[in-house]
Amino acid sequence: MPQALIEGLHKKNINIVQAWGMTETSPLASLSKLRSYQEDLPLEEQFRIRARQGTVIPGVDFRVIDMETGQEVPWDNQTFGELQVRGPWIARTYYKDEDAAAKFVDGWLRTGDVAVVDEDGIIQLVDRTKDLVKSGGEWISSVELESLIMGHPKVLEACVIGIPHPKWSERPLACVVPKPEFVGQISEEEIIEYLRSRVAKWWLPDDVIFIEAVPKTSVGKFDKKVLRKQYEMHSVAQD
Repeated sequence: MPQALIEGLHKKNINIVQAWGMTETSPLASLSKLRSYQEDLPLEEQFRIRARQGTVIPGVDFRVIDMETGQEVPWDNQTFGELQVRGPWIARTYYKDEDAAAKFVDGWLRTGDVAVVDEDGIIQLVDRTKDLVKSGGEWISSVELESLIMGHPKVLEACVIGIPHPKWSERPLACVVPKPEFVGQISEEEIIEYLRSRVAKWWLPDDVIFIEAVPKTSVGKFDKKVLRKQYEMHSVAQD
């Protein structure tokens, strides 16, 4: 859930408690609530914590594995890795699935979610493994960029995809849906300037495209494969 949405609902006296899980975790795996020592933090910092996926619940083990080295990542809130979980009510294989061995390892469920972990063991999902943008050998979280862009007061929705680049392998492209009252009244420069102080320079999208709506799957999730197909030649055209 974007932090901007949590903040907006808070202003209407609606308190959001975020949780994370999957069908395979039956279903709850983590819960995001402020810890006692965090309740006196500035409100902005509280919102940042509540926007994370939180602490794994009792009975669930987790680890975050570097996708290139296969080693656990440090709890530094920066290093990306695939989130893996296990526990007595978490699936250990898929029924009659010949490819199940690729989705489970030594009893761990490979969630396909990419996460970081802070020093308190609080997890934050930053992307899906298939949606990360790898630019010049470094990872860029499409989800984090989307959440930030959707915090812009003129933006309704935003979807970020990786597009091919001849030098950097991939670069982020932001597909933005303006709020109805701001159609035609928002520019690429506004979006880039809004992000400039919030992310590293090399995270800034190479381009911003304004669209009428983000394609959705049958369950309402962003259908990024549609946008990737639509804009797969975009970087070539730009170059």
